[in-house]
Amino acid sequence: MTLPTRTIGPFTVSAIGLGCMNLSHAYGVPPSAEDGTRLLNAALDLGYTLLDTAALYGGGENERLIGRAVMHRRAEFTLSSKCVLDLVDGKRILDATPAAITRTLDGALGRLGTDHIDLYYMHRLDRKVPIEESVGALVRAKEAGKIGAIGLSEMSAETIRRAHAVHPIGAVQSEYSPAVRNPEVAVLDTCAELDIALVAFSPVARGLLAGAVHDDSYAEGDIRRPMPRFVEPLLSQNLKTVADFDALAAQAGLTPAQLALGWVLAQRPFTVPIPGTTSLAHLAENLAAAERPLAADLVAAVDRLFPAGALKGARYPAAMQAQIDTETLPGEELAA
Repeated sequence: MTLPTRTIGPFTVSAIGLGCMNLSHAYGVPPSAEDGTRLLNAALDLGYTLLDTAALYGGGENERLIGRAVMHRRAEFTLSSKCVLDLVDGKRILDATPAAITRTLDGALGRLGTDHIDLYYMHRLDRKVPIEESVGALVRAKEAGKIGAIGLSEMSAETIRRAHAVHPIGAVQSEYSPAVRNPEVAVLDTCAELDIALVAFSPVARGLLAGAVHDDSYAEGDIRRPMPRFVEPLLSQNLKTVADFDALAAQAGLTPAQLALGWVLAQRPFTVPIPGTTSLAHLAENLAAAERPLAADLVAAVDRLFPAGALKGARYPAAMQAQIDTETLPGEELAA
């Protein structure tokens, strides 16, 4: 299947990529390795050409899954992963020192079973380490042939500019959906100016805009459990707005996920959403959104449903928010 494409640094990728995190952790019980392998291969068969993982996901298990499942099809996809956030001796760490970046990268190459990662991100900003030092380590990794393009995740316009001054940045990854608009404060315009792709994670708002959240009875370990907007007493208020979004999608002949993905694609020519799924049916459903651009009036109707602050409650609990460098919206609720 020939699909619409977008550009990330030197790479041409399917306009919608695949976020692989939930094949190993985050949203309930992950699928078996066999089912994960089946889904990854089905994604390539359908035409996905961007796979996104990270050292943190499943404590390295996500990278190992990709290594086992699809590395024999390496020529068919652009591979992205991330460092700085890692799991060391069972403990989540944030470490952007050059030594830690090198250690995580070398571990990732081993887990993935490859000698080269196309796009390698700093997963979060480590405020104890100047961004210039961290990017310098990635430049050296690029010079050694270990990585292709350099990316940043959840970073502010100021940090992006500082990093870009050291070496051109290929992509900035940030949470972006009709319901989460933080990149619109400054990051989108900065990406446009510096010719950087914006890779949108959680483009269906962690399932909220995909018909997947009806109450807060999440499984143990689900990362939405401590997120204020995903639990009561605020969730039921947010679901009222979501119901209006679902109705708008139905009226347009789309699924809610397709409307959300189409909205992200409509924002800028350099936005690339990377929804995750454990469902073969949703793989095809999501990709179909790339083939049906949204009319301007439909995009505007989504915007009217989700002005800034439409969702009640903080995006992250306080500890996770502390690692976010992306600008907050005016009046945005933050966890105490």
